[in-house]
Amino acid sequence: MGPRGLLHLLLVLLDCWAFVSAQAGATPVVTMEDLNSTEPAPTTLRPALSPRPPETSRAPRPSSGPRPTPVTDVAALCVCDLSPEKCDVNCCCDPDCSSTDFSIFSACSIPVVMGDSQFCSQKAAIYSLNFTADPPQRIFKLVEQINPSIFCIHITNYKPALSFINPEVPDENNFDKLMKTSDGFSLNAESDASFTDKPDAPNSAKYEYGVCLQTSDSFLRFPSPLTSSLCSDNNPAAFLVNQAVKCTRSISLEQCEEIETLSMAYYSSPKILRVPNSGTKVPITVQSIVFRSLNKTLTRLEDTDVLRQVLVETGQVQVCTNVVLEVKYSLTYTDAGEVVQADLSLLLGAVSSAMVPLQQKFEIYFIQQNTKPVPLSGNPGYVVGLPLAAGFQPQKGSGIIQSTNRYGQLTILRSTTEQDCLAAEGIRTPVLFGYSMQSGCKLRLTGAVTCRLVAQKVKSLLKGQGFPDYVAPFGNSRAQDVLDWVPVHFITQTSHVKDSCQLPVALAIEVKWTKYGSLLNPQAKIVNVTANLISSSFPETSSGNERTILISTAVTFVDVSAPAEAGFRARPAINARLPFNFFFPFV
Repeated sequence: MGPRGLLHLLLVLLDCWAFVSAQAGATPVVTMEDLNSTEPAPTTLRPALSPRPPETSRAPRPSSGPRPTPVTDVAALCVCDLSPEKCDVNCCCDPDCSSTDFSIFSACSIPVVMGDSQFCSQKAAIYSLNFTADPPQRIFKLVEQINPSIFCIHITNYKPALSFINPEVPDENNFDKLMKTSDGFSLNAESDASFTDKPDAPNSAKYEYGVCLQTSDSFLRFPSPLTSSLCSDNNPAAFLVNQAVKCTRSISLEQCEEIETLSMAYYSSPKILRVPNSGTKVPITVQSIVFRSLNKTLTRLEDTDVLRQVLVETGQVQVCTNVVLEVKYSLTYTDAGEVVQADLSLLLGAVSSAMVPLQQKFEIYFIQQNTKPVPLSGNPGYVVGLPLAAGFQPQKGSGIIQSTNRYGQLTILRSTTEQDCLAAEGIRTPVLFGYSMQSGCKLRLTGAVTCRLVAQKVKSLLKGQGFPDYVAPFGNSRAQDVLDWVPVHFITQTSHVKDSCQLPVALAIEVKWTKYGSLLNPQAKIVNVTANLISSSFPETSSGNERTILISTAVTFVDVSAPAEAGFRARPAINARLPFNFFFPFV
């Protein structure tokens, strides 16, 4: 490149720099709005021309084509306009707001409205308030913002990308066409049934969580609704997955004797493999059969033999009897992952044409061998109406000791019709999650009883026997996880008056809880428990006189959940490096 060519290159770069500087430094025209107008006044920017010698001519630039008209007009866009035909507070872009409304605004909640920030040049609507005017007025500016990044988007030549494509809603006219373009949905019973024929099937010596329960011919079928409320019989039962579902069947009452999914043998005949791919089979034992008549009367059958459905005609009405309405599986397993017992309880009934389509209910649950199920107050979060799990720690380092009576771990005084505190001693009511309660009684004081003895008696009456030190944060918290349990903060409030008797008169328990976990299925978690014992001063009772005081207890549940905020992943950091000769020959 000769000296004359280098001079041309420097002049072109100088002209580009002057053009960008003129656009970035342009001052927009600020318009003070008329009190009755909310239309924006556009700002015109005129870039300054860079000086150029007369003998230098600039080569014409290739045209990149006109930029498509933006779909979103930032001057007409208002993201804080939430109330139709009403003025939203501090929403400076709301077209429903008048000059009187703008005069009482404290600030603009959305000061800048703009489109995609990745464009090299785009319009932005800027809103502000002029508090020096009387009354205060709104200021609107429409400016052209320049993106200083060298990786900005100069032009968008793909018009469909400027707006969202409305999806085609399936209807009776285009359903077949959409089914051909999609993969569709199908159930293949043959492919799901052959566990032992697959050469790559895992040869596991035990069942694991979520693994399908295998039978002698295929798998244990657990009918469930999939894409609709209709029963799908190819749904397998999974190990340790408790389920309870309802689904419907569209049947023909005249053919009820031929439908196998309505027969008792369909659910009692399979034999479950003890472990996957083994030869040991566990038969399903029918434990109980209950028959329901057309008038909803329930009768338990003594015999557990297999019954077949029978179509009976009574006059002009057809009734199909011995139809399976409810199925309940109870599977016992060992800690080694083996199924050792399978029990079945059935509800059979009579079905008429008025009960078609037929609704069936299916349940399956698992019980570990040589263990007793422990009732929980939630799994994991507390369930409204179940008692709070509480206990005490006898010594530091030990676990939480809980009462075997789950309804007696945290209790309050129970009100009676007599309203006598001494008669109500020992009668307690459990604290149930989500239920704020209040109870009380009356206590008669005489001069024959000392103040100290009465204070001890009332305190024992309010706290009950074995007031807990800790409360479980979740309904399924384990006693050995002491650090997870919430301590009970016990506070005593007294009022000291000279020559008076200090007696506890109230116990106020405040339970603070929050929603924990996913927004779709939040779980109730207890975060703080405070017990406030309130004492009051009473003058000493002389002999022969009586005084009646009111003793009360109260439990309050307070929701302290923070507002839910959706989380977003951070944008990836781009570690881009320029080549070493990028600025050659200037550097």
